[in-house]
Amino acid sequence: MEQAAFKNRVDLVLHRFVGGEVDHLLAIDEGLGPVAEQLQLATSHGKRLRAAFCYWGWRAVGQPDSDALIRAAAAMELVHAAAVVHDDLIDRSSRRHGLPTAHVALRTAVGDGPHPGDAARSLAMLVGDLLMSWAGQMFTTSGLPAAYLSRARPLWAVLARELVAGECLEILRTGGRPDTATSLKVIRYKTAKYTVEHPLHIGGALAGASQDVQELFTDYGLPLGEAFQLRDDLLGLFGDPGRTGKGNADDIAAHRPTALLALTWQDATEAERQELGRLLGRRDVDEESVLRVREIMHRTQAPARIERMITDRVRAATSVLDQTHLPAEAARALAALAQTATARRH
Repeated sequence: MEQAAFKNRVDLVLHRFVGGEVDHLLAIDEGLGPVAEQLQLATSHGKRLRAAFCYWGWRAVGQPDSDALIRAAAAMELVHAAAVVHDDLIDRSSRRHGLPTAHVALRTAVGDGPHPGDAARSLAMLVGDLLMSWAGQMFTTSGLPAAYLSRARPLWAVLARELVAGECLEILRTGGRPDTATSLKVIRYKTAKYTVEHPLHIGGALAGASQDVQELFTDYGLPLGEAFQLRDDLLGLFGDPGRTGKGNADDIAAHRPTALLALTWQDATEAERQELGRLLGRRDVDEESVLRVREIMHRTQAPARIERMITDRVRAATSVLDQTHLPAEAARALAALAQTATARRH
């Protein structure tokens, strides 16, 4: 199945599910309109990669196309939507997909009440919480047999534990001395696993995959998930904001422990490290500061090394597919998804 056609199917499923849940929410009180709007916006964007990996985890075990499986796979996108809302809140990011992030947009809803900024952030936190709750609800009501769902249910606990662990590690390491090994660990748990490995495992478990197949999914999914986030880190600082929908200064202002920064710090001169120390973590990062950080990064060749890390990880992931006996259609789809996930401009 073409990724565009798959995305349309997932979009339709999400639109129907979220629309129904929003109607229930508004029936409680029409004043919840701004919250409902953010719930809809949070679920209306995305490449639907996580749903795709779940779907092809199912198909790779030999199971046929299934509308119920599409609904179960779409639940992965609600996990992602929840993670994005919470991540923007934690990082104090102001824009996502070219629009104000939830905690920024909701400031209008709280009006002139006491501590409007805190109130808006609280509302955004609850939006993220509800999205995560919806993910479990959508999965368990997908229409798949209970026996299938029971095989995959324990993996949801693993997904939640490792996603939260990754987010916590990023918070704990933010502002610290840049370190490549630490950055890669944050990447693995915060993004790589829930983007590729966990959706594959859940799709495989639904289909009754063997332990060998699940290990194959890990061998493919972990390097690819890391490559996905390494590409995000490059786009965050060097991408076109018109395409990415985010500002180039976000990672600098937040002083996030990215591998890009760690490699830069590793080969920076003492004077450059002092300069980076003055620029990182400032809320008033301007274009001149962004350009200077880019100059230091290019001088240390950090972006080129990140590109090589991406290439090496994509090669490692796709080589796994060459050594297995997966159904041909599934192997082709997973190879194509590896390129979609990493050869992108947004």
